[in-house]
Amino acid sequence: MLRGIAASPGVAIGKVFCLGREHFRIKKKFITKKEIPGELSRLEEIVAKTKGEILKTKREATQKISPKETRIFDAHLLILEDPYLRELVVNRVTKDRFNLEYALRQTGADVIDKFKSIGDEYLKSRVEDIQDVGTRLLRNLLGRERDALDRLEEEVIVIAHDLSPSDTVQMHKERVIGIATDIGGRTSHTAIMARSLEIPAVVGLKDITARVQDEDRIIIDGDRGVVWVNPGEATLRRYQIAQARRRAQAKELEGLRERAPKTLDGHRVRLTANIELPLEVSYVKEHGAIGIGLYRTEFLYLNRSTLPSEEEQYLAYQLVASQMVPNSVVIRTLDIGGDKFLSQLNLAPEMNPFLGLRAIRLCLHNVDLFKTQLGAILRASKQRNLKIMYPMISGIEELRAANQVLREVKSELKDKGVSFDEHIPVGAMIEIPSAALAADELAKEVDFFSIGTNDLIQYFVAVDRVNERVAYLYEPLNPTVLRLVKSIIDAGHRAGIWVSLCGEMASDPLAVLVLLGLGLDEFSIGAISIPQVKNTIRSVTFEAAKRLADGALSLSTAKEVERFIRRRVARILPSQRG
Repeated sequence: MLRGIAASPGVAIGKVFCLGREHFRIKKKFITKKEIPGELSRLEEIVAKTKGEILKTKREATQKISPKETRIFDAHLLILEDPYLRELVVNRVTKDRFNLEYALRQTGADVIDKFKSIGDEYLKSRVEDIQDVGTRLLRNLLGRERDALDRLEEEVIVIAHDLSPSDTVQMHKERVIGIATDIGGRTSHTAIMARSLEIPAVVGLKDITARVQDEDRIIIDGDRGVVWVNPGEATLRRYQIAQARRRAQAKELEGLRERAPKTLDGHRVRLTANIELPLEVSYVKEHGAIGIGLYRTEFLYLNRSTLPSEEEQYLAYQLVASQMVPNSVVIRTLDIGGDKFLSQLNLAPEMNPFLGLRAIRLCLHNVDLFKTQLGAILRASKQRNLKIMYPMISGIEELRAANQVLREVKSELKDKGVSFDEHIPVGAMIEIPSAALAADELAKEVDFFSIGTNDLIQYFVAVDRVNERVAYLYEPLNPTVLRLVKSIIDAGHRAGIWVSLCGEMASDPLAVLVLLGLGLDEFSIGAISIPQVKNTIRSVTFEAAKRLADGALSLSTAKEVERFIRRRVARILPSQRG
């Protein structure tokens, strides 16, 4: 079993297809002065041919994914036509008298080495693009063909050190059923493209290319970020059952898209989706969500050399808002820190980044950064379906400070004559125990709560949820956690505001009924989980869910709660047995 980063959800079981790294054996040759014009002519021909390929790939990509995500190919064209890079190649040919093949390879290698040595994360991430363009040029120059992912004749799971945008655009869901790579993260090209194509993927596995070979059987668990290589029969059977159940449920639940998320006795809740990228809006609608309960905005800030402008952010927020009208979109302000860093701010390293300058603390520390984002959100709020949510609020003073900045931005926009929703709803994420205990006070000064259980549980029980040695202590069904969640919901309701929950807990089949019974107003989850959660809600009465929640709160351990819920579920939800 190999652990990596969950990049695209789902389970895939199949045979390995290793997409090898291309190695070009190129000899260094010296050319005569008479041969220089011929080499330069070859360079122009190869650049023109490669440009045509990139344009063709971009056209093909536009048919499969969001036009915004095809902009990577515009970056490739800029690299291809960069006068500085071209001058480096030409100098190696004209001054050093190297053959074109060697001049191209050495120029690419030198530029990549320089980029890798730079501390800026954005420039480091551009190595991937330079490598892709350089590989295309050398392939064309040498008359080679890349393994064609669009000519596969059977279902395979693609294994690679990394996949270039060109590779992923060639993929078809009917043939490429899963992806696993040595490198990459959730915001890498591979991860973004895999999610847009709905292909299960795990990235960042470090050395999977050295651990598998063609025809091996593997399992991709894109939900947990796990890959099983040549699994045993018991593991294989478990995943086959889970996969079959998932497919059957998906087919069965297709008819629920237009149905309301309400219980058998008429109690209605909201089912909204969590998104990271604008292209995910289509999946939100496809799976039947009635809004976006958590729009993470960090993607706009990561892997770049400059901070996003107000205009760039405005266009991104306005796009999502317009696509979701009349349904609402909750935009979470910047939640950078912890495991996500901004090289542009040159922040000092921290001993405990998860407890340090992050989220709302970072924004209040860099008010101009915060004002730029708030200005963009307000400008995009003209459709009156946007809401603002502050992450990691620890107490009332922090909330008031954030709201004061918001008032200042509103005033500045008014002075400029810019229209916006002057009554845009504002909410707070409750994900720190101190905020949970101050919920009664916080509820008086916001329009809604969103409980972020991923961090709340982590801080509440002092456990790193990704540390395998203590992960067993991370128990969403722990009765003390359930009591804490109930206290937040009750505090919100006493103040007359609605309460959402946007952690993974909201899509846990066993937790859904308890949360329903605790009076949660909104479940904000991954789009793919919406049909199943909706089905569960529509299969019970609110009264039965309340009795189940009361019973769970009276128990002492998470294991007791789980056994109790499973017994009850077997009676009130026959389809959930086993």
